[in-house]
Amino acid sequence: MPLSDLPVPPDLATMEAKLVDEIPREPGWRFEPKWDGFRCLAFRAGDAVELKAKSGKALGRYFPDVVAALGALPVDRFVIDGELTIAVDGQLSFDALQLRLHPAESRVRKLAAEHPACFVLFDCLMDGHGRSLVEAPFTRRRAELEDLYARLGAPAALRLSPGTEDRQEACGWLSEVGAALDGVVAKRLDGPYVPGERAMLKIKRMRTADCVVGGFRYEQGGRKVGSLLLGLYDEKGLLDHVGFCSTIANAERSELTRRLEALAGGAGFTGSAPGGPSRWSNERSTEWTPLRHELVAEVRYDHVTGERFRHGTKLLRWRRDKDPSQCTLEQLRPEASPGRLVRALTSADGAGQSASPAPGGIA
Repeated sequence: MPLSDLPVPPDLATMEAKLVDEIPREPGWRFEPKWDGFRCLAFRAGDAVELKAKSGKALGRYFPDVVAALGALPVDRFVIDGELTIAVDGQLSFDALQLRLHPAESRVRKLAAEHPACFVLFDCLMDGHGRSLVEAPFTRRRAELEDLYARLGAPAALRLSPGTEDRQEACGWLSEVGAALDGVVAKRLDGPYVPGERAMLKIKRMRTADCVVGGFRYEQGGRKVGSLLLGLYDEKGLLDHVGFCSTIANAERSELTRRLEALAGGAGFTGSAPGGPSRWSNERSTEWTPLRHELVAEVRYDHVTGERFRHGTKLLRWRRDKDPSQCTLEQLRPEASPGRLVRALTSADGAGQSASPAPGGIA
């Protein structure tokens, strides 16, 4: 049975989310955890299974374990939306996801055997009678997803994402579960699935860390600071480079540059240091000035990958009250695995009433 026989085309774009500052207050929303993984649409028609990334690229060759798990399910026709995640030592690992994107099939299969992926489900685009649910309201799509998940028998490679319509409960997720949660997604209960559009809302849990400024770079073509190079001490007392911050107000660049230049000539990063030139950067852009370990900056970040900030950070304030030696890697808490997070979210009274329990297998 070809995938083209499904009522939802395999080239369908995923519905996206718009970043907002707070969880919506008006009624009519359902709230779910925001997972830090690879967004994925999964299609099955008989023996044919296909995984599609948000970009439209095929993911099946990189996740043969998920393809096999979906192909072995007792239901042989479905279209579901979710997030591919991998847990290593009980914590979500974006590094492990990226390692799967390897050209060698043997390497991919070895990684899949060592750390199987978990597919977290949060939307259903085809009902049990083979009809498209793209135009259906989310209330119906969620009901169909829960019914489908029940018929699948709770396989170890799948999780049903929990959810709630209680705003207070969703706010509690951010404060109680803490760093284990990437954020919250809000979906209109009456909203259809809008391919390619930012029809959902996402509220990200922005974390903060106090970092030592171990160096800086000048702005391109100038002699004013362009970015701060941030570091945290490891368990051996070495300062590791963990990221950068370029959100410096123009009015402050001249004074900050003088302040940084006065600290030049220090040890800089005594552990891992900023990388050298690459095909994405020229020699000039990778030059940096090492500093004495005296300045501490509090920055805001979203994700950590391999004990480094995945994206640029935002400068919040200078911490003159904090000793640089207090700035350690312990601040960067990893995110919990899907199973642990589901259990944490559903352990509170009334939390995720329609959520699945976390079955055995991938914790």
